Amino acid sequence: MTDQQHAAAVPGPGTAPGEEPRAHGEAASARPADSGPAPEVPRRFRRDRRQKMLGGVCAGLGRQCDMDPVIFRIVLAVLAATGGIGLIFYGFAWLFVPYDEEEENEVRKLLTGRVDGQALTAVLFALVGCGVFLSMLKNGSVLTFAVVLSLLLAGAGYWSQNRGAIDPDPLAAQAVADAPPEAQAPPVPASYPSWWRDPIVKDGSHVGGTGYMWGPPETLDRDVAAALNIARGTSRPDLRTERERRQRGPRPIGGRIFLLALLAGGLGTGLTWHDQALGTSLQTGLAAALIVFGLGIVLSSFRGRTGAGTIFLAVITAGLLAASAALPKDIDTHWVRTNWTPATAADVRPRYQLGTGVGTLDLSLVDLAKGQTVKTDAQVGAGRLKVIVPKDATVRLTIEVGVGDIQLPGDNKKDVDVEPGKHKQVTLPPTTGGKDGGTFDLDLQVGAGQAEVARATS
Repeated sequence: MTDQQHAAAVPGPGTAPGEEPRAHGEAASARPADSGPAPEVPRRFRRDRRQKMLGGVCAGLGRQCDMDPVIFRIVLAVLAATGGIGLIFYGFAWLFVPYDEEEENEVRKLLTGRVDGQALTAVLFALVGCGVFLSMLKNGSVLTFAVVLSLLLAGAGYWSQNRGAIDPDPLAAQAVADAPPEAQAPPVPASYPSWWRDPIVKDGSHVGGTGYMWGPPETLDRDVAAALNIARGTSRPDLRTERERRQRGPRPIGGRIFLLALLAGGLGTGLTWHDQALGTSLQTGLAAALIVFGLGIVLSSFRGRTGAGTIFLAVITAGLLAASAALPKDIDTHWVRTNWTPATAADVRPRYQLGTGVGTLDLSLVDLAKGQTVKTDAQVGAGRLKVIVPKDATVRLTIEVGVGDIQLPGDNKKDVDVEPGKHKQVTLPPTTGGKDGGTFDLDLQVGAGQAEVARATS
């Protein structure tokens, strides 16, 4: 056998025994051409379990944007206190964004019946944020500040995430694609240095912390250990004994949280009861109670535990806060009985208004001439509005009741039909046998309660 035949018979590298050897050109064409480093796959936003304080949302944002998570924590706390936007964003991000090693979020767990404390806390955050946001809808300055701060945070995160990206040169990319493949050294992982921290060891050979200013205790311990190793001149940390932690069973704190919430709600309502409208006073007390519930649930993540009753009470409080924000602003906290009795047409005022209570507008003493028209408005925030009109006058009525009942002459007093958004527009002719007098044009409005129109008996 000649040398050429022997070389042809020996299988080359990558050729299985018994398989025909491939030609050099065929093998070369089978190898994929190295067209440069593979493009980096964009990293998806995921919550970070290792560096989390509550749900890992801020830790995931810090890793995604290459920023310190404490920046997001402080800003979201400010947004939560000012307009509730921080709680809304954190709650929905906690619900819809899974952990980095999982593909299932908390919403899917809730829909499949796997309810745990994290999902309930995320729902509570979202509900509390919506309640606070609804209570601040008429406060334009606070909402403007929250929106501007949100835009600034989003802009800072976008700049930090994309500041190290370099636009590719199309000519250079074409030249690299047309060049023949050549042997290259293994790619060196290139990373742009972070703008908010510097690595302790440039080559990354030590086992150090993440550099977070605020993180779990084990992270801080790793940072201190790495600093001591650098001071000693070593790149690898020595073995260290872990700190012994006291094993404490969780203590129930739901009762204390409930009592504190009652105290905060009563104090907030009591301080504003005599100076503010009913809706504002209730919003102050309910918001104070909701803050206590939220802080208690957050505290239970570190010490103690709260049951489902605390979550349920917090959800009920958030619903009551949203309902109190929809109350009319003219409802007063003082229940008053008022009688308006003008004697002549000149004494009839253009408007009669009462916050809370029973207001009676008696027009029976007003004697109108034929063809004379008197127009007036009467409003009651919450309570009862009663109007007494003469027998010989034509009455044009426009009645609006937010929630309640409307009673007209001839209706059964026992037939009370309470409905939301009642509206009536009717004209009552003078009673039979009376003289033809003038006309009353009345616009009656009641926020919550009853509007009644009656004819004078004499």
